[in-house]
Amino acid sequence: MRNFGAIARTAECLGTHALVVPAQGNARIGGDAMKTSAGALNYLPVCRVASMKETVQFLRNSGIRVVACTEKTGQLLPQADMKGPMALLLGSEEDGIADELLRLADELVRIPMAGNVASLNVSVAAAVSMYEVVRQRSVQ
Repeated sequence: MRNFGAIARTAECLGTHALVVPAQGNARIGGDAMKTSAGALNYLPVCRVASMKETVQFLRNSGIRVVACTEKTGQLLPQADMKGPMALLLGSEEDGIADELLRLADELVRIPMAGNVASLNVSVAAAVSMYEVVRQRSVQ
């Protein structure tokens, strides 16, 4: 739940419009998440959806590009165009992003890594990805 709170905190600080999470499974909004979010969950809408697949399809049909952050691609995050309307798709800490969702995404990107450990905590990956969106949009 701390990862969820940390993601919410970063998202709110960087101007994200909402978080979308599955209705079933992880990411409960409890005391730990509220505390870790430092109050961000009081300001940031959290949308619980029955089907992530249907939600991704809905977003795409609504003109929102879906960019999946995954290690399963060669394209680096800074190479992707993150300026227009978009949604970042992040996976769970344990399982990553489901293959069916990866196939639905408009673009797959990965965070460049130079160290020996090629894995980031999901809240850190979210922060890096959201910052890249802000960075690119501020250059316009």
